[in-house]
Amino acid sequence: MTKTDIRDQPAYTLAEASRYLKVAPATLRSWFVGRPYPRGTGVVHTSPLIRPVSHPPPSLSFWNLIEAHVLRSLRTDHGVSMDALRKAIRYAQSTLKIERLLLSTELRTDAGKLLLERYGQLVELSASGQIALRHLFNAHLARVEWDEWKFPVRLYPFTSSGIASASERAVSISAQIAFGRPVLNRSGVTTGTIAERIDSGESSADLAEDYGLTASEIEEAVLYERAA
Repeated sequence: MTKTDIRDQPAYTLAEASRYLKVAPATLRSWFVGRPYPRGTGVVHTSPLIRPVSHPPPSLSFWNLIEAHVLRSLRTDHGVSMDALRKAIRYAQSTLKIERLLLSTELRTDAGKLLLERYGQLVELSASGQIALRHLFNAHLARVEWDEWKFPVRLYPFTSSGIASASERAVSISAQIAFGRPVLNRSGVTTGTIAERIDSGESSADLAEDYGLTASEIEEAVLYERAA
């Protein structure tokens, strides 16, 4: 990975990434910046789980977005233990010697199995809980598209804060399109533009006709933009 790749260049603030990934701002900040906590008579800071491409202030790249998207699967139903996540990632990386584990397609095979098993042990997940976690993990990985060199090139984010069907891919994010902003796949128009035009009083039917899309695609864009 080289710093000249547009996918590894600063592109998003923490606030933007939080909105695009549907991850709580405080959670995302703790992943990229760490967080303070009291110890004795003072305050110490945890180290971040993911290294932002530049800071301060923290600025994230498209690849940082992918790393956070993958980590999101570990907090969706099971919450986030910073210490457990840190230990699990360190364990998988040191065991398999994979640089930037959370960007690797090998997460689908042994590396992913090691990461999830270690995490499950650290948070004392039951066997059934680990199966559920694997399902969530795979659902997130399925929404990342890799190029022939096995680097992420496109993310199909979840429309809302919940887990959507793998077939729902109306919205995508790519570093090469619209400066990395979320767009509707078939037209390339940003979801923000769609939401703004709806808010100004235009109808879904009119916008669908303008962009050669379906009304359901327009609605997906609005749901994505307005999801909590």
